[in-house]
Amino acid sequence: MRTRLAEFVTDHEDCFDRALTVGHVTGSAWIVDRERTHVLLTHHRKLDKWLQLGGHADGDADVLRVAMREACEESGLQTLSPVSESIFDVDIHAIPARNSEPEHFHYDVRYALEADRTEGIVLSDESHELRWVPVEEVRMLTEEESVLRMVRKTRLL
Repeated sequence: MRTRLAEFVTDHEDCFDRALTVGHVTGSAWIVDRERTHVLLTHHRKLDKWLQLGGHADGDADVLRVAMREACEESGLQTLSPVSESIFDVDIHAIPARNSEPEHFHYDVRYALEADRTEGIVLSDESHELRWVPVEEVRMLTEEESVLRMVRKTRLL
């Protein structure tokens, strides 16, 4: 997926703009607590799945900044910090057609972020629910391989 992402970015100057209808780069946040025992997941309103937080770059090529911004907007957390400035995970997935928007791909660049689990979280209108989930219980909410892959990688943080 890293190779496909690199090729996409090279081939599409406007890869960070959601107006690129074939697909675009997105930024996601895999938010863990300081002890690495819990992860913050959202029950995504449009996709009806439990996922990590994140969203569109909207022209911003600094994908870590995008992931941080989206995490703050979608959780209300204000004290997020990167576990590392290195990319944690990459996933390319199809987004189904909706209204006037055709099916397209998200070239999702994911960063591991750390938060204090005692800080209050705020549900945004993009989610049905927002919850700190014990890492070992994520599989009870989702079978999404891209999420389970990040669960496995959490052990390495």
